[in-house]
Amino acid sequence: MLTLFRTLLTLVIGVVATLIGAVLALAVIRFRPDSRLIERIIAWWARSWLVASGTRLEVRGRENVEPGRSYVFVANHLSALDIMVCLAAIPVPVRYLAKKELFRIPIFAQAMRAVGIVEVDRAARGAAMESINRQIEGVIARGHSLIVYPEGTRSRDGRMRPFKKGAFTIAAANRMPVVPVTVWGTYRAWPPDSLLIRGGDVEVVIDPPISGTDPEELRIRAEEVISKRLAELSSDQS
Repeated sequence: MLTLFRTLLTLVIGVVATLIGAVLALAVIRFRPDSRLIERIIAWWARSWLVASGTRLEVRGRENVEPGRSYVFVANHLSALDIMVCLAAIPVPVRYLAKKELFRIPIFAQAMRAVGIVEVDRAARGAAMESINRQIEGVIARGHSLIVYPEGTRSRDGRMRPFKKGAFTIAAANRMPVVPVTVWGTYRAWPPDSLLIRGGDVEVVIDPPISGTDPEELRIRAEEVISKRLAELSSDQS
């Protein structure tokens, strides 16, 4: 019964926060496109979901990120809560890649475009990469960073899937350091393919940046760091 109540509460508060956040962001951007208030609105939106869901967030490694610099953050993907968790945990302005279908939602779509969320059309293939790179140029020009989930989809069994190369190609092409981010606990808080939200403790570890010009080397190094962190966090919880 508690889980059902928490689920309904989270969805209601989440939808309301999304609507309010989108309207506020559009209003602020219309008059002051460079206002720092945008980042506060994004953080408030993320934390609204976490508080409503009973998700308690612990973050380690924020000191590894330098303010004012653009990074490609890469994280393992366990739950729909991961976006909210990463936006709340990462201490610099960060934007993410969102599938094209989300940009069909009225008001929310306009707000995402306005704040610089990167639209991805997976069906476009080669043309998609050109479009992504153009949008990322805008992300960098604003001094923002990017968060990517290189597994490509949420894990259905809680185990990390092999990383795809796209995020690391973006990092190498734009000379952006890669920052490994390990997320633990969201799989239990809101499992994939389940409507029931349980909340609970979530831990995020931000490791030092990795630099390089070879996408494959960056992919291997980041995957090793996150895989090792997941093993450590799993051991700590057992």
